[in-house]
Amino acid sequence: MTDFGACFDAFRFTAFRLETLQHYDAPAEYERIAAFREGRPLPERSPRTSPWLRRVAETTTEGKRWSRVRIVERPLSEYVRFELVTYLESQRAGEDIHLTDRQADPALEDLRTDFWLFDAETSQPFAALMDYDQQGRYVGAEVTSDPETVRVCTAARDLALRHSAPLATYLARLSRRETHAA
Repeated sequence: MTDFGACFDAFRFTAFRLETLQHYDAPAEYERIAAFREGRPLPERSPRTSPWLRRVAETTTEGKRWSRVRIVERPLSEYVRFELVTYLESQRAGEDIHLTDRQADPALEDLRTDFWLFDAETSQPFAALMDYDQQGRYVGAEVTSDPETVRVCTAARDLALRHSAPLATYLARLSRRETHAA
């Protein structure tokens, strides 16, 4: 398989995403980021309004598992703060979301490539290595079932998960830090 979009139809059990950039430039998010920046309510994003979240919700109901680890750096960028809000929407749709601070372990410093890892625990795993330009604009993805690439992605996933916390736990810790810093 070489078509990135087809990966989301082809996986049978698990889809894992590692996010490492501190900013992504996605035109589809411009309106929502502007609302976030201005302190206005975000336009609704739910399985009812978002084809992506509808896919997550429907396939989760069918038994597929979606998860991600977001590696963040301090201080949190505006984009990461925006994502923390939007992750709640993804979580409600059925995605299991974890976060970790890059400073949590020196080995996390090496995790700089975004990827999707599909069906890692099966006999037919595959990965999509994501490519972004310097501004965080999506350039493309290389889909591969190369065993070494899958092994590297699996090890990166395991490392990131080992040092991460579930979204609710991370948000609670973040809130306590901000309260104590005031």
